[in-house]
Amino acid sequence: MKIKLFKSSADIDILVGQDDASNDYLSLKLAKANDLWFHVSGFPGSHVVLRCADCDEDRDSIKEAAALAAWFSKMRNGKNVAVHYCMAKYVTKPSKAKAGTVNIKKMKKIKVNPKLLDNAQWYE
Repeated sequence: MKIKLFKSSADIDILVGQDDASNDYLSLKLAKANDLWFHVSGFPGSHVVLRCADCDEDRDSIKEAAALAAWFSKMRNGKNVAVHYCMAKYVTKPSKAKAGTVNIKKMKKIKVNPKLLDNAQWYE
């Protein structure tokens, strides 16, 4: 599987799928129910998982994971990119859908600038 590992500024793992098969594996097998799952809204891109049981209070890690979702998408050069996120347990695969296609429920939206990552020192 092609999955990149990053660390948030709070030292929380952020996993990023690099192709459709890796996105499926990350979203549907590797992610734990209470991890947060991210994907840029309305455009092709990587699935991103923030590995934490209760991250709702860690706005910086959420923003960093969302920025990674925007960076690893067709919206890399956008300035105010909408990213949907939800708990991983609300990510499901439609019957007979192609790899990388999922349905999400109970999503939230955050807007980020992927350029925040240009000079970031917090990831590996």
